[in-house]
Amino acid sequence: MIELLEGAFLVWFIAVLILLSIWDMVWKGIGMWKSARQNQLGWFICIFIFNTIGILPMVYLFYFQKKKK
Repeated sequence: MIELLEGAFLVWFIAVLILLSIWDMVWKGIGMWKSARQNQLGWFICIFIFNTIGILPMVYLFYFQKKKK
């Protein structure tokens, strides 16, 4: 019985890890794309280096991205 619970936990853990990785890659890709297009090297490097599960790219996209006129 305990082995089944441990196996189920491992499958659940791997699934969550995969979903978080995909979530991070999507937001990181969008954030890096936008910062590169707007010549914001500091933001590009920070988003590239720090793995924050998509939080840093979202902060950049929603608050610090240059607005088009």
